[in-house]
Amino acid sequence: MRKALAICLLAAGVALTSGIAEARVDVGIGIGVPGPAFVVPPPPVYYEPPPVYYEPAPAYVQPPPIVAAPGYYDDWRARAWQQQQWRERRWREREWRIHHREWRRWHDDEDD
Repeated sequence: MRKALAICLLAAGVALTSGIAEARVDVGIGIGVPGPAFVVPPPPVYYEPPPVYYEPAPAYVQPPPIVAAPGYYDDWRARAWQQQQWRERRWREREWRIHHREWRRWHDDEDD
């Protein structure tokens, strides 16, 4: 009995859900006949004319002359090269003094 009841319920559920999932196309044809219509036009609206703008006369200004005066221009490469040359010169002077001092110390003993 339970088995038969379960099968009936299952069959009823399947039957109801299949109707929902059914796809169909509806076509409708309608012919509209307009009835008499009376429309009252709105009252006329008057706007004042827009203001007239006059474009000002063009003003021509002569640009100032470009003057390229000779002078000092910052060149970082030249400064870096000069600094390196200065450091090398100072290093050579220092090395020469140290070397000359040692040379004198060694050679002054021979003269005595």
